[in-house]
Amino acid sequence: MKKKIILAMSGGIDSSITAWLLKKKGYKVIGIFMKNWHFNNNSIFDSNCKEFLDALKISEYLKIKIKILDFSKKYRKFIFNKFLKEYKKNNIPNPDILCNSIIKFKFFLNYCIKKFKIKLIATGHYLRIKKYKNKFFLLKALDKKKDQSYFLYSLNKKNISNIIFPLGDLNKKDIRRIAKKIKFFNYNKKDSIGICFIGKNKIIKFLSYYIIFNPGYIKLLNEKKINKHLGINFYNIGQRKGLKIGGIKNNKKNKPWYVIFKDIKNNIIYISNKNNNFLKIKKIYIKKINFILNKKLSNKILYNCKIKHGKKISFCKIKNITPKIIYIKFLNLQKNINNGQSIIIYYKEFCLFGGIIKSFFFKKC
Repeated sequence: MKKKIILAMSGGIDSSITAWLLKKKGYKVIGIFMKNWHFNNNSIFDSNCKEFLDALKISEYLKIKIKILDFSKKYRKFIFNKFLKEYKKNNIPNPDILCNSIIKFKFFLNYCIKKFKIKLIATGHYLRIKKYKNKFFLLKALDKKKDQSYFLYSLNKKNISNIIFPLGDLNKKDIRRIAKKIKFFNYNKKDSIGICFIGKNKIIKFLSYYIIFNPGYIKLLNEKKINKHLGINFYNIGQRKGLKIGGIKNNKKNKPWYVIFKDIKNNIIYISNKNNNFLKIKKIYIKKINFILNKKLSNKILYNCKIKHGKKISFCKIKNITPKIIYIKFLNLQKNINNGQSIIIYYKEFCLFGGIIKSFFFKKC
């Protein structure tokens, strides 16, 4: 009798190839299309209808069943509302990380266990799980450009044994080649990017429906007023687009301007077109830590870290450890860090832990 597995299907090439791989390995696959957000109305078939139809085509082609689960109410309560709450506090949260830990690998997993009596789920994420001496470890994907461990550091380590990531050992180019060879219609479909509930909207326009504008001044470091901003919540450290400052005198080389500091108390944004020390971060505190591996860390070991998905791996040291807060020092200065961002720490290929950036320290001027 074939072992049953639930697969999260999105209509994209990654989950489609995941379904094919699982069938090839002998699993009886049941596809689930998760509906996490309603854009314009309460219909299950809104602007994501095309994605479901794509998933349906693949399921029919592979002769597997597919169902729709609507998690939109839970998503709004546990992900979106928290996202807004953090933004209002001038933090920059990552809803995809929250969605993975709470929606996909908690509510979705629990639903599969209770409803289908199936304890094994799979997704099209690029990540590896290895078992050694009855313990499960989370490792970076072989395709380092596609590695999604940054988005999955908050997984409950107790649930890792219930998850399979078939794409972790594959390269994206190979996946597209396989999809073309087996005649998947979506072999050349573009990868989905961005936050699901924002869609094609610009972030400021979207947030303006939920956060009240509180205009203030954009200034240079010499306190010269350049323009007005819409609200300090709408801007990130290191941001250069959307400032709408036009040409500024004495900017002969026409260098781009960046947000380098936010004076929250006085509602002022400071900008600069120089390689300013405000953008160079040497050390940070992190909170809300999730340990994937054990908690035995050393301040003598050189670890790897990542502060954004797609960003290059950096070296760091753990300088001080407490039960709830970890102090991290970078070997090389990091740029464009904002409170509320996530960071993940690695030792070689192993994912150790991750957390939320609580505060950061500039390089001394």
